[in-house]
Amino acid sequence: MNLKQQITEDMKNAMRAKDTPRLSAIRLLLAAIKQREVDERIELDDPAVVAVIEKMLKQRRDSISQFEAARRQDLVDTEAFEVSVLQGYMPQPLSDTEVEGLVERAVASTDAAGMKDMGKVMAVLKPQLAGRADMGRVSAMIKARLGG
Repeated sequence: MNLKQQITEDMKNAMRAKDTPRLSAIRLLLAAIKQREVDERIELDDPAVVAVIEKMLKQRRDSISQFEAARRQDLVDTEAFEVSVLQGYMPQPLSDTEVEGLVERAVASTDAAGMKDMGKVMAVLKPQLAGRADMGRVSAMIKARLGG
C-alpha cells in the first residue's frame, strides 16, 4: 500500500471513530496532495507525497512560533496536533551519525574540494535524505566538511 492509500485509509478510520480533529488534519493533507496533483497534472508517488507533508510541517511549525508570540495557546495546540498527525506519515528520521556518514560518502563520490562543490554534494544527498533529515542541518554539516 502506498503512502497516499494509507492516508486515505486513515481518513476512513478517523471517520468511523468520529475522531474529528484527526479527520480534519488528514483532510487538510489529502487536499494539499490533490491540489498538487491537479496543478501539475500528475499522480504523486511516495517521495512527492513526503515533499507535500514536509511543506505542511514547515508551515505548521512557522504558525506555531507566530501563535506563541501572539500568546494564542488554543491555536498552538491545534497546530501542534496537526504536526503530530503529519509526522506519523514521515519516514523514520536518520541519526546525526548516519547523516554524517552519508555526507562523507557524497563528498567522496563527487570529489568535492571546496564550497564551490556544495551544490553537487547537496544534489546527491537530497533524494537520499528527503523527509529523513533536516536539510538545514545537512547543509551545515556539508559546509563544515568542505571548510566553509
